[in-house]
Amino acid sequence: MNKLPNLPLVHLMPFSEVDEKRPALLITSTPAWNAVKGHLRGLNVVAMLDVTEATPAAWDLLLSSSSTPEMEIVYAVGGGLTADAAKYMARKLNLPLTVLPTALSVDAFITAASGIRRDGCVYYIETKVPETLILDLDVIAAAPAHIRAAGITDVMSIATGSWDWKFAHERGQNPPGMEFIPWVYENAQSILNGVLDCAAAAGRGDQEGLKTLYDCLAMEVQLCNQVGHARPEEGSEHYFAYCAENYTGHGWPHGDLVGPGIMLMSRLQGQATERYESALRACRIPLDRIPADLTAKTLKNLPSYCKKHGLAFGLAHTLEER
Repeated sequence: MNKLPNLPLVHLMPFSEVDEKRPALLITSTPAWNAVKGHLRGLNVVAMLDVTEATPAAWDLLLSSSSTPEMEIVYAVGGGLTADAAKYMARKLNLPLTVLPTALSVDAFITAASGIRRDGCVYYIETKVPETLILDLDVIAAAPAHIRAAGITDVMSIATGSWDWKFAHERGQNPPGMEFIPWVYENAQSILNGVLDCAAAAGRGDQEGLKTLYDCLAMEVQLCNQVGHARPEEGSEHYFAYCAENYTGHGWPHGDLVGPGIMLMSRLQGQATERYESALRACRIPLDRIPADLTAKTLKNLPSYCKKHGLAFGLAHTLEER
């Protein structure tokens, strides 16, 4: 039976007002926890795990070292990696999950899957949607500027991902279940326009801009939930990021790879890119961090990389033609 995932229940509130009496397993990263632990004295933490790798084997190893019978809830504090790990662990433990993002850096806080690294690529495994999301917009505004609103890349990828989806349709390359749907495409463009409009405010850390960025992330995720795949917002820009990570090494912020991917692919698609570049720069996404030689190497190898990993058809598959 097919399932349509929902979105978490969102509480807009200060972290300092969290009052959790249930024994909690805390999934976090050291920098994120150190930044906000003074605001979270209301957590009843019985075990804490510091996540550094995006593999089920690493998560299972951490879980086996800390599982205690009194745990009743899982909390995730930090970025996308901690959220993905916490969704995996909460599902394995059959426990509810509350996520507290310290920056709006990705859409992983509200999706039903966790991204994992395998064989040099990113794959998504079904895990669970968090039951609760707590957004402290003051905490997010205080995050480092280059990650504060980096989740804009997961919405702006609509620009290139939906282009790829339509391109695949025109070439008869969309498989069953991923057929092109014009009204979904148009809705995605509306969400893209919304995030472009709020980019400057979100990049500055204005609360209204950050809330609008979250709204756009939520609508992008739920649109994909409704159609059962990510074609409206994931395409060649993400493929570029996945491939480039093999040359840059792991540990780079998601936006530092996807942002340049959006710019490169939108240009190759023949799109007008000025508004995209302005929005990415407003959110402090570095567009020149990847060395030119690694960018060239990634583009050269991208068609074979996409075919090797069975990635949904897009412009990246055809770069040899260009």
